[in-house]
Amino acid sequence: MAFASLPLSLGALVGVGLSGGFVWWEVGRYATPQVPETLFDERRELFGYTAGLFVGVPIALAFILYALSMANGALLSALLFLGVLVGGTEVAQWALLRSRFWGGSESGPFYALGYRAAIGGIVALALVTQYFGATNPTPDGIALVVIESVAVVALEVAGALLSTRAAPGSGRLGGGPVSGAIFGAVGFFLLGLGTIAGEATAYGGALVALFGALLVYRRLRPILAAVPPPSKGPPPARPVTTGAYGRTDRPAPSPSGRPADKR
Repeated sequence: MAFASLPLSLGALVGVGLSGGFVWWEVGRYATPQVPETLFDERRELFGYTAGLFVGVPIALAFILYALSMANGALLSALLFLGVLVGGTEVAQWALLRSRFWGGSESGPFYALGYRAAIGGIVALALVTQYFGATNPTPDGIALVVIESVAVVALEVAGALLSTRAAPGSGRLGGGPVSGAIFGAVGFFLLGLGTIAGEATAYGGALVALFGALLVYRRLRPILAAVPPPSKGPPPARPVTTGAYGRTDRPAPSPSGRPADKR
């Protein structure tokens, strides 16, 4: 029983370690005391990460079915499950940012990051568990599965920012669920090449997907620094001018309903 649970434990260590470490390090850079004022609601960020762990379970199942289809040469089924994997992730982020709890604020990119990082962590958990549960581990195989796991989390967090629509006046072009879906489909397709073309191709596909995700994330990273602190909110409305004793400077209506003349 202990040996049977070892692959799952290793998968959890890698998946949750990568995703949780990203949120702690990268998202934490925009929270106090690293910045004067936290740019997001920390409780909502934590809840968003937790929600992503649950949503990641069916997404990880789609990833496993995609990988198995690629390994068996069933390309039509692989494309179907790839669509479910990518489309399900985009729908999940779309629903998160339009919910009453996480949506409607400028801090949406931070909540999307935590959410998608958790989804990537669960997919990485499935990837590592599948490897250690199905084959005899080798140094080359372990190195490959670690690179693929990092690439999965990188694809998810880069896709989170890419799927966020550009704010008006930000100067950014593009962005949205369609762009994020295309990016994710290409990245996960590269990760699946190794199952049909050998270990060398697997390394190449994983490294290309990883560095591509890092480049996209680096380009979109300034979005986070431009988010205003939640406490500032919209500018306050102009107060009504008041006269003596706190009364307004508006003349009282006459009995006829017309404003009385000021004397």
